[in-house]
Amino acid sequence: MQGILIKEFKLSASILSYLFIAFGLMFFIPGYPVLCGVFFVTLGIFQSFQSARESNDILFSALLPFSKRSVVKGKYIFVCIIELCSLIVMSIAVILRMSVFLNAQVYRANALMNANFFALGIAFVIFALFNSVFVGGFFKTAYRFARPFVTYIILSFLIVGIAEALHHFPGFENLNSFGTDNLPLQLILLAGGISFYCVVTFVSYKKSCERFEKIDL
Repeated sequence: MQGILIKEFKLSASILSYLFIAFGLMFFIPGYPVLCGVFFVTLGIFQSFQSARESNDILFSALLPFSKRSVVKGKYIFVCIIELCSLIVMSIAVILRMSVFLNAQVYRANALMNANFFALGIAFVIFALFNSVFVGGFFKTAYRFARPFVTYIILSFLIVGIAEALHHFPGFENLNSFGTDNLPLQLILLAGGISFYCVVTFVSYKKSCERFEKIDL
């Protein structure tokens, strides 16, 4: 397993996958839909899949002394590590906005979603969607990825739009809490997002293993 991970991170990965982790800092931007930062992180991961396809990485991996299941596992671990690194960046931004910059006027006057634990929970949901729709879709053929990525784009921005609009509806104002206001609710929603990410990603990985086993490379 260590060998396939070294290949993923040193040979298959595009430099953009690492650079785009910094888009997690978009959680600091006021007056901007912060969840777009999540999409840009996945766009960086997409570049690795695109680069790997053009270099016949999947075929190369299959020729190595690894099982097909290990090839799939390596891709999923790579994707999850990039996502979790960006989530650490986003979490730092959220904590700073909920504490140090709590009373900053530029954030208080923001009509869009605040960077709080609810936003972080939605970030987990979008990453789960990427893992299921795009990564899982890629392993249906281990070659084609345009349709899965376009489908993911549509669904992810639909979620971003819904998340941005929710706190404007009566009864949902607490979703846009500042600082530690309604902290139990925020933590419950964050836990829900994390649980969704874990379950969806695991199910997607299992299905991808089954699909990849049946593909004749």
